[in-house]
Amino acid sequence: MDGEVNFFRPWESYKKGFGNKEGEYWLGLEFLHELTNRYQYKLRIDLEDFEGKKAYSLYDSFSVGSEATGYKLQVSGFVDGGAGQTFSYHNGMKFSTFDKDNSGYSCAKKYIQGGFWYKACDYSNPTGLYWWGKDDNNLMSGPFWYYWKSNYKSLKGITMKIRRVM
Repeated sequence: MDGEVNFFRPWESYKKGFGNKEGEYWLGLEFLHELTNRYQYKLRIDLEDFEGKKAYSLYDSFSVGSEATGYKLQVSGFVDGGAGQTFSYHNGMKFSTFDKDNSGYSCAKKYIQGGFWYKACDYSNPTGLYWWGKDDNNLMSGPFWYYWKSNYKSLKGITMKIRRVM
């Protein structure tokens, strides 16, 4: 959103959650697990670039496993709102941070500088360094969503929202 919150944080921060609920915020992996373990949830991911263009991806099913599974991601039922199916690529992955790599590639530490369900460090990085619209000149370090525009250019905003399926 605006770079106010640093997302280059250790495992415990992502586990518990951090940030400002009115702005940049990570809900917390443990809380996401508890929610999605009890009920079925949908996930919507909204994107905005620095030119004001917007798109989204919707998934009919979203859940996060327990810490014992590495907070393994389960996502399916893709509906395209113009942003492409980037997140499906990460399905089945464990969460990774710089101090707890589950990607096998040290994505969070070497390249991405955030925490996420990385798979070979590619295709999306909602928690990357915020570049305020500047060309970051550092491939994949900013918040990007590859399949929207087929590039790694930093985005102005990425918002992930869940809604319980009734």
